[in-house]
Amino acid sequence: MMLVDSHCHLNYEGLVEDQAAVLARARAAGVGTMLNISTREREWADIVGTAERESDVWATVGIHPHEADQHPHVDTAKLVAAAAHPRVIGIGETGLDYYYDHSDRARQQASFRAHIAAARETGLPLIVHTRDAEEDTAAILRDEMGKGAFSGVIHCFTASGAFADIALELGFYISISGIVTFKNAKALQETAARIPSKRLLIETDAPFLAPVPHRGRPCEPAYVADTARFLADLRGETLDELGAATTRNFFALFSKSAAGHARQRHLLRRAAHRRRLGRLRSRRSAQCPHAGLHPRGKRDDAYPRRYLAGHARPAARRRRHPYRRGALDA
Repeated sequence: MMLVDSHCHLNYEGLVEDQAAVLARARAAGVGTMLNISTREREWADIVGTAERESDVWATVGIHPHEADQHPHVDTAKLVAAAAHPRVIGIGETGLDYYYDHSDRARQQASFRAHIAAARETGLPLIVHTRDAEEDTAAILRDEMGKGAFSGVIHCFTASGAFADIALELGFYISISGIVTFKNAKALQETAARIPSKRLLIETDAPFLAPVPHRGRPCEPAYVADTARFLADLRGETLDELGAATTRNFFALFSKSAAGHARQRHLLRRAAHRRRLGRLRSRRSAQCPHAGLHPRGKRDDAYPRRYLAGHARPAARRRRHPYRRGALDA
């Protein structure tokens, strides 16, 4: 089984200081893919750089609604240009946050629309943040959808069941974070239990919102496994079923990553094949000290696989030993 953390901040304080160990723990927990989310323009280079170094990490470009006031220059064209990088697979996170109001609401809305236009132009999915802004978020999504289709996900979903229905109606996916494991999240649990399997994603939003039993610690991608277990039990599914569905959904939505994922699987299969050949050569070498030698100084990997299974090598490549019968008569 493979899990996907569809939303994390690997370059944030709390994770970036020990990023290699964070990634190692995620992989050990069965997390095969992570989407590293940007929130400010100055982060873009580092976030894309992490995705370039790590084959199982992907990147997005975007401006969080908290940062909208500081980024009036980040328009649709700038987002589209940044999204051309092969490791960038999404636009965001963007949206509306009326809970903190760190940026002017009109500025948030303008930035949100610019991101939607970039998603539409690039064909990449939109990552939407919404808090205490359901009505305006739904209105903008509906209005923009009328101008031309685009795809996306409502990340770290904590909104009402009615808003979930609107998002699903618009074709969006819904991503559930560790908040679903909290004791006071009964309304969210009811919504999460009924989201169609084909529209469900899971995430950590690390380093924030660590799920039970990790409350009070910095969250990290490995903890998506805890959220997945809780959510599978909540929905009456096995962990394997939920993991398979959410992984399949991620690659369906973030389709730009699918080719890269296929390439990664190919490389893993090829590495496994090489390890098998290595074990075979070791066994043959133990049986015959000359088994690994080629007459012209090459190794056995110069031969097709069938010759490694003990079959004779082609006559054209066979060299007669000087002490074999008939060699001295030549």
